Amino acid sequence: MQSADLEGLFWAGVNAVRGDSAVRAALAAKPCPRPDQIVAVGKAAAAMARAAHDLFPDAPMLIVTKYDHAEDAPDGAELIEAAHPVLDKNSLAAGARLLEVVGGMAAGRHLLMLVSGGASALAEAAEGDLDLAGLKARAQEMLASGADIHAMNAARTAVSRVKGGKLLSTFRGASVTTLAISDVEGDSLAVIGSGIGDAPETRDFSFDARIVASNAIARAAVAEAAARAGLSIETNAETLYDDITALAPRIGAALRTAKPGLHLFGGEPTVVLPPNPGRGGRNQALALLLAREISGAPGLRVLVAGTDGTDGPTDAAGAIVDGGTWTTDAEDALAHADAGTWLEVNGALLTTGPTGTNVMDLVIAVKS
Repeated sequence: MQSADLEGLFWAGVNAVRGDSAVRAALAAKPCPRPDQIVAVGKAAAAMARAAHDLFPDAPMLIVTKYDHAEDAPDGAELIEAAHPVLDKNSLAAGARLLEVVGGMAAGRHLLMLVSGGASALAEAAEGDLDLAGLKARAQEMLASGADIHAMNAARTAVSRVKGGKLLSTFRGASVTTLAISDVEGDSLAVIGSGIGDAPETRDFSFDARIVASNAIARAAVAEAAARAGLSIETNAETLYDDITALAPRIGAALRTAKPGLHLFGGEPTVVLPPNPGRGGRNQALALLLAREISGAPGLRVLVAGTDGTDGPTDAAGAIVDGGTWTTDAEDALAHADAGTWLEVNGALLTTGPTGTNVMDLVIAVKS
């Protein structure tokens, strides 16, 4: 199986959890009342909003998403684009606007919230006198520390007026429907986007929350596509919850001794960054580490990528490596967290563009 085939498997998984198709299927299976306001926030916000607009074309809509992720945004929607993974001034503007829109809804109104990963950075309103510089410093420190998503979200929520159910604590209407695409282990609404679409423990409105797409759904679609291509499914596990330096040896050793067929892993690894890191993200770094682990192994190709089409502060999704990718000069790239530069120079970088979803990461390995 060549690179193009690995990319085809990746897209099979991504297309199964796209924001538009996920929202459309969820609302077909269980319709909700016509919303008086639609709010979509996250990396997949525009695609999710497109499906909602098709069903409720007259409902006012606010979309908060990452720069260059608004291609699917319906005409007429209010749009705020902001930075990810480290917030910027537009993130604060988005947080303020969310509070204004949600908190300004009248009694008897219905709110449809569409939430996807990335919302933690894309929209913020800080408690107290914490300013943008302080918030950015905290975010960069957490990202470099290797902390998992639960630890990061706890820290974010403590200083936020929109996370952890606080946004919906301002809602004075009758009902909220939240549809969420999960980018977290366990698919908890309290963790997705740091709980920006979750309800407070005490509330005076009805609340219906559903997870409409997840890593498990994406992996199932990859496995189905692989089976159609005649591959046996040998591994399908959501186990990418560790530091990349611990994951790479485990996955590499397993692949070296594995049976021929598809070996599929999902989740979201962590990475500890050195001072002044180079170019890349956790998927690019993991791919290069795996290239070292499988160096010289014949008939083995591995794709490592973020399902949102971006990896860290880059426009690449990840990389595709095999037994011949690794050379010793890559050690320096790993030491300086500059895997992206090395992978691009050596023709292994995978760039997909925004995908319209975000269900963590995939490692897709095919052994012949």
